[in-house]
Amino acid sequence: MEIVIPEQDVINSICLYHAREKNIIPEDVEVELMYDDELGFEAEAFSNGMSTLYKEGNMISALRVWVEDYLNMNPFSTSIRLELDDEQGIIAYAAE
Repeated sequence: MEIVIPEQDVINSICLYHAREKNIIPEDVEVELMYDDELGFEAEAFSNGMSTLYKEGNMISALRVWVEDYLNMNPFSTSIRLELDDEQGIIAYAAE
């Protein structure tokens, strides 16, 4: 079974991931998702006047935390892929 993770939850996962890395609360993090044909998926997290750029691998790591904490799925056996959707934006698919 494949689950669609909407763009807002992709953003939320990166907020949570970034907050844990920087030892701050997720509400203090702003995230902008980006896609470029050459660079692929990226996310920029803003907190405390600084920004951190996350590449696709880090975004997948953030989503692994999300699927474990919020979807109660095994983060190690779950396949996660990002996709750019014309209507929904940057979404993810998770399948166990």
